[in-house]
Amino acid sequence: MNIYDVIKKPIITEKSTLIKDAGNVVTVAVNTAANKIQIKEAAEKLFNVEVKAVRTVNVAGKVKRSGRNIGKRSNWKKAYISLNEGSNIDFFEL
Repeated sequence: MNIYDVIKKPIITEKSTLIKDAGNVVTVAVNTAANKIQIKEAAEKLFNVEVKAVRTVNVAGKVKRSGRNIGKRSNWKKAYISLNEGSNIDFFEL
């Protein structure tokens, strides 16, 4: 799997920014077929940082309805990437 296919997008929420500030952990959406080793290698090569650990979560898609129609959102995978001291990923560089 190509490293550009592993990490899809950053997850920027209140919870993810609190985790980043408290423990230097970045949250990203990843490919559902990617494993922890592939996520670690992709993060190190793409962002030029040192990764300490990777934790993954499979997120189930919600069932939504619009009137009589019922649909389901896609399942997706989230990864918490713990960075070593001195490493930082800033998605919005000002």
